[in-house]
Amino acid sequence: MIQSVTFKTLNWNVAADLYLPPNFDENKKYAAIISAHPIGSCKEQTSGNVYGKALADAGFVVLAFDASFQGASGGDIRFIEDPTLRVEDFRYACDYLVTLPYVDEKRIGVLGICGVGGYAINAAMTERRIKAVGSVTGANYGRLWREAFGNWSPIGTLEKIAEQRTAEARGAELQINPFLPPSVEAATAAGIKDIDVLEATEYYKTPRGEKPNGATSYLYSRSSAAMGWDAFYLAEVLLTQPLMIVIGDKPGGFGAYRDGLEIMRRARSEKKELVIAEGWSHYELYDQPEPVKIALDRLIPFYQENL
Repeated sequence: MIQSVTFKTLNWNVAADLYLPPNFDENKKYAAIISAHPIGSCKEQTSGNVYGKALADAGFVVLAFDASFQGASGGDIRFIEDPTLRVEDFRYACDYLVTLPYVDEKRIGVLGICGVGGYAINAAMTERRIKAVGSVTGANYGRLWREAFGNWSPIGTLEKIAEQRTAEARGAELQINPFLPPSVEAATAAGIKDIDVLEATEYYKTPRGEKPNGATSYLYSRSSAAMGWDAFYLAEVLLTQPLMIVIGDKPGGFGAYRDGLEIMRRARSEKKELVIAEGWSHYELYDQPEPVKIALDRLIPFYQENL
């Protein structure tokens, strides 16, 4: 059973789908999991329709939400991808869950996918209502901006972002940039060979994963915050919750394999598990049955044990 719900942040509503377990009984108490969509994505892509549904079938209440400024959620200006705001969404999701009489407030976990795996990890460091942390092919969005997304020139990119923000403040048109090429054919023609870019394009730009609210775009002038942000900052001190990191062993340019190994090394968590889906890539872990099964076969008992 899926319910469309909203919850409030400071000045706008966040749109979410609430996945309820089979034979749901509102008089019982359930563990809950916040399932958060990838960067440039929406709740109908993998976080809800794949992982959210499976976790609900396993007995959890699952909240899959659209990020603020994105998807069906409120917030202006649109297409902002600011890590500090994305992390704050998790706190408001916790605020909402603790108001539901059938959610056990002591048994709330998170699952983040792609770059939002990094957001989920970061949120858990300072949101103590989160009791267990899962990440599927999670990446550090700040590192990505300091490297490939910023053309390996962080200072030069920050200068360009500053110029664009000044222009927009003076009335210029907003610069909305795509994260991906328009098609796999266009990517190939442009000489792109990276597995993550090609497979992301195949997922988001074809009927396989394409959704109306899955924009895969970002507001360029609001990207500077990401350049100075690090998903894993203070993980050695503050990340203590049980942790499960799921990655594929076919590394690509978005760096989930590398980041997965790094957070496993750095996390203070006494209980931490690394799951490597051998022979599978970042985007195959989004929706392909075999790698998704590998992930869920470990994530479900992980949450059952720790929530």
